[in-house]
Order: sequence, then structure tokens, then C-alpha cells
Amino acid sequence: MEITLKIEGMMCPHCEAAVKKALEAIPTVESAQASHEKGEAVVKLSAETPFDTLKNAVEALDYKVLG
Repeated sequence: MEITLKIEGMMCPHCEAAVKKALEAIPTVESAQASHEKGEAVVKLSAETPFDTLKNAVEALDYKVLG
């Protein structure tokens, strides 16, 4: 399963790495690829994961998840 999160506030590769690390810390996330240029993160999941779990991981870093 793959989900794309629209994220506001990422400005550089360091931001991408922080978002990637936070998302990949979730047990059901197989991989995450963040792009500050596109303003999104593509997340591959091994099992169904509540959207709020993903959203909270990103928003804990002070970025805003738009959808």
C-alpha cells in the first residue's frame, strides 16, 4: 500500500531527512521518500495504518500535513 502525504514547511534536504526518519520510525512503514520541492512524502506501508499516525509523526516536527 502506498500513500502520498502533502506536507507544508519542508525547505531543504535536511527537512526531507527528518520527515523520512520520523515516518520510518512507525512500525508499519516500509519506506518513505520526502521531497521538499514537491511538498510531499510518499510512504510505503506493510499494513493498514491510521492516517493520524502518519500525520502526527510529521506534525511533531512542526511541519503541516495538508492531506
